Amino acid sequence: MAETSVLLQGSGLGATVRRDPWWLAPLGTALGLGAFIVYSTWAAFQNAYFEYGPYLSPFYSPNLSSVFPWWKLSPAFLILWAPAGFRATCYYYRKAYYRAYFLDPPACAVSESSGRRYKGETAFPFILQNLHRYFFYIAVIFIFILAYDAINAFSFEEGFGIGVGSLVLTINVILLSCYTFGCHSLRHLIGGKLDCFTCPGAQPRHTLWKGVTRLNENHMLWAWCSLFWVGFSDVYVRLCAMGIWQDLRMF
Repeated sequence: MAETSVLLQGSGLGATVRRDPWWLAPLGTALGLGAFIVYSTWAAFQNAYFEYGPYLSPFYSPNLSSVFPWWKLSPAFLILWAPAGFRATCYYYRKAYYRAYFLDPPACAVSESSGRRYKGETAFPFILQNLHRYFFYIAVIFIFILAYDAINAFSFEEGFGIGVGSLVLTINVILLSCYTFGCHSLRHLIGGKLDCFTCPGAQPRHTLWKGVTRLNENHMLWAWCSLFWVGFSDVYVRLCAMGIWQDLRMF
């Protein structure tokens, strides 16, 4: 390890003794996040085809157009700042886009560019990462809103029913819940300040902490699955509303 550190010190961006294709992970992250950002921005600007029957795209939920009639832009922009802020300040996503876009560093044991002063997250705009815990509180509210949408997705004009879209929106809120409730901030909120898990009154919090920890152990998995599925949910509702896809009813 000491020899590796000497070799990498001052050797420039991308210098490494690794022989595996280490660049695949940051490249895949850059392409995946980039594709989602481009699509979600495009979808938010459309201001159309976000409702189909009892289905409402999660990009537009809750639909606040009737609450703020003076708002002339897409109602998606009234709410997307919240989930976007939650993900942008997420501990996992920080590592992901720091490596993929800022190459800081590109990967483990891979050198970053020389001559940069390390400031951590103490300077603007990165100091805003400290708002993550507050975005978490807002994200929890959206989980309940999307859960309502998922329940409503089983309510058709003729009564209770099950369509493919019903399952799509239900899976969406499940994946988002696993991602949100596996958040590092929630794990700290529940058990981070406890010095004794076996003391009287601490057992319920310890049980909750273990549950959050199980989700947190796969936080990266939930982050990517929920990101993909929330985008797919919008695609499904949009294509059904456009008449390109037909929503199949199973009941």
